[in-house]
Formats: sequence, structure tokens, C-alpha cells
Amino acid sequence: MYSIFGFYKFKKLTNLKSKKKSLDSLFTKNDIRGTIIISNEGLNGTISFKINKFDNIIKILKKIFNINKFNNENLTKYKFQPFHKGKIKIKKEVVPLGIKIKKKISDNELTPHEWNKFIERKDTILIDTRKNFEFKVGTFKGSINPKLNSFREFPKFFKILKKNQKIGMFCTGGIRCEKASYYLRNKGFKNVYQLKGGIINYLNKIKKTNSYWKGDCFVFDNRVSIKHSLKPGSLSICAGCREPITKNDTKSKNFEEGVSCPNCYNKLTNKQLQKFRMRQKQIKIAKKSGKNYFYQREI
Repeated sequence: MYSIFGFYKFKKLTNLKSKKKSLDSLFTKNDIRGTIIISNEGLNGTISFKINKFDNIIKILKKIFNINKFNNENLTKYKFQPFHKGKIKIKKEVVPLGIKIKKKISDNELTPHEWNKFIERKDTILIDTRKNFEFKVGTFKGSINPKLNSFREFPKFFKILKKNQKIGMFCTGGIRCEKASYYLRNKGFKNVYQLKGGIINYLNKIKKTNSYWKGDCFVFDNRVSIKHSLKPGSLSICAGCREPITKNDTKSKNFEEGVSCPNCYNKLTNKQLQKFRMRQKQIKIAKKSGKNYFYQREI
């Protein structure tokens, strides 16, 4: 059994290369997989490891960054390792938006139950701050899709909003809407709220019968998507465009295993198709010989 731990912390950090070295050691000694991003404004990560190592790993992680508590954390248990490998990245921002958070403001966070009441109000608007393909997998009833291909595009979208509107924002684990909320407040928006802990926390705390969530929630690991009670969804990933696909998509004439799906069939170049078909050929050879391969989904 594995722990899947998602977390973030906005805090001024220095000596990033030294901290990365400490994280590299932690990852190697404990076979940690997943990704941690560190920057001068804080850290953000989703990592996975054997469940019996949880307390020790979190203790060391907090010691490296000299923190007592994360701004937010989500813990999921899963019977398979959901990540292929471990990565530590140093970046300018933990979430790219062109603005760094200098001070965390948390008085605008709504718990999942408060979020339900917020949704029921007629004078509010909901904004999904995730990417366009994530919105298509699932979202809250009545939410607006900014159709973002990158989070950096959010500043273009906010221009259509009015500063006196009651705005509720959400994302997978909370960090993107945290950054978007900070951005809007700096632009003079006063009534900006966010879902505490993101969609993951909501699906974990709210029963399906009381939920305003429709569809699955896309996650960036081998589970692909999750449902209420954080159960794995039924989606898979197209090896060509790396976007989620349904069982119906795999029946399309434009689907080719390991190569393309209806979403990307007409967008791939001949060079890409050749590359992906060669990769799929190697995967089939590995399967036949009983060997592991990089794109193997461990479920």
C-alpha cells in the first residue's frame, strides 16, 4: 500500500540547490516517486511512497524547509505505485503566473461544506482555474471554463470579471486557485474565495448524494482520474497527446494504441506518428517477454 501525499507551502526559501540535494537524498533512500517543485516563493509537490514510511518522510520534509505546517495537504492511499519516477525541480515560481506570493492570505478559504452553501447562492460565479482538458473530464455544476492551455493565460481571462462580483475558484489541490486568488486581490478584487484543499479534499469529504461535482477529477499520475471517496476513475491516457480518454474514445477509428486518439489524430505529424509507433512496438516486445517498461500503468 502506498501513500500519495499532495502539499504546498508559500514561504520565502533560499539555498535552493542545497535543499534540492537534501530532497534527492530523501527520494533515493525511501524510493519516493512523484514531483516536488521548489522556488524562492515556496514549494509544491505530490509524492508517493510505502505507507509505513509516511511519518518519517513528512518529518524530514518539514525539517529540510524549516516549516511546522503546510498551507494545505491531501493524503490518499492506493495499492499501487502511481508514479514512474521521482523528480525535484527548481523554478522561478511554484505555479507560473508572473507574480510571486509575498504573504499568504488564508481568510478566503471555504471548507467543502461551506463551498456547497457558496455554490447555492445566486450572486456568485465559479471559476475552474485548471486547464481546458481537465475541465472536460469533470467540474462543478455551473462553473465557468476559462479554456486555459496554460495557467499563465489566467491574467487574460480575469479582464472579463467585475471587481464587485463574488468569485469562487477551485483547482485540483488548491495551489492554482490560491495563486489566482492572490493575483485578483492585488488587482482590487475584494470578494474572492477558494475551495480549501481543492477538488481532492471536496471529493474526500462530500458524499456523492450531496455533491455538486460532475464527472471525474483528472490527476497527474497513473490513476489518471479519481471519483468521490477518492476512488480511481475509468479513464486512461492517450500516449500521443497525453490527455485523458474514455473507453468510447478507444473504439474510435482515430484511436491507435500507444499512438493517437480522436483528440490528436489530425494534429500529429508523420515524424511523431513514426516515433510513437516505434515506442509502442518496443512496449509490445517488453510485454511479450514479461519485462517492465516505462509507460506501464501499475494497476
